[in-house]
Amino acid sequence: MSNFNIDNPFSLDTLRNTLIRLEDTIIFALIERAQFAMNRCIYIPGALEFQGATGDRSFLEFFLWETEKVHAKVRRYTSPDEYAFTSPLPEPILPPLQFKEFLFPNDINVNEEIMKIYTKSIVPEICQDTDDQNYGSSATKDIECLQALSRRIHYGKFIAESKFRSNPEDYTRLALANDRDGIYELLTNRAVEKKLLERLGRKALVYGQTLDQEQVGSNTHLRIPIKVVVELYERWVIPLTKQVEVDYLILRGTQAAAAK
Repeated sequence: MSNFNIDNPFSLDTLRNTLIRLEDTIIFALIERAQFAMNRCIYIPGALEFQGATGDRSFLEFFLWETEKVHAKVRRYTSPDEYAFTSPLPEPILPPLQFKEFLFPNDINVNEEIMKIYTKSIVPEICQDTDDQNYGSSATKDIECLQALSRRIHYGKFIAESKFRSNPEDYTRLALANDRDGIYELLTNRAVEKKLLERLGRKALVYGQTLDQEQVGSNTHLRIPIKVVVELYERWVIPLTKQVEVDYLILRGTQAAAAK
């Protein structure tokens, strides 16, 4: 569930701490998923017989939908940093919360891309391509991974809004020109990204070890390869986050100009 800070969610320290905390969440979720076989059948519609199967949803998609129905009832997806993968979803049974407005209204959602990348590129890297029949356990861990990745990637909107407010003139100019490459370069801090990847490598090394390892800090017998974690961010998380940020800044800049 979201830990969105209602009191002061938009300070730079809060944004940074959230992103760093999500690194931990994602790494641990991947480690937990890696303990089970790939169980390829849970990702293919019609490949696994189960009660409620319709043929158009895989077992994972069905299980995710059922999970998100419960989460929707307790207003998870009313939080501005949470995005559902499935629909339709029920209305919350709890009264609404009042969140401070920060983001410009938008419907940017890349969960479909996240699902494809996760099932086709990430799971095959961390799991053995066998079937251990732990379908429910595998799907449960998949959902934890997917939700953590979704929060991390869509959190780019908050970073984008923060950067827009610090330099509205340049972002508006680039947005009006639909200069996606220009926006990409303006918001990119390669030194920060380099430190992020280095930090991920250290975390994967520490978190991936078992307590009875004789050589602490060794890159052998890890529960998940360091390379997989680093490449996950380098190849998928960072580029998708940038896509979200650029899409958001195009919208933000053009609307800001129209409002003048």
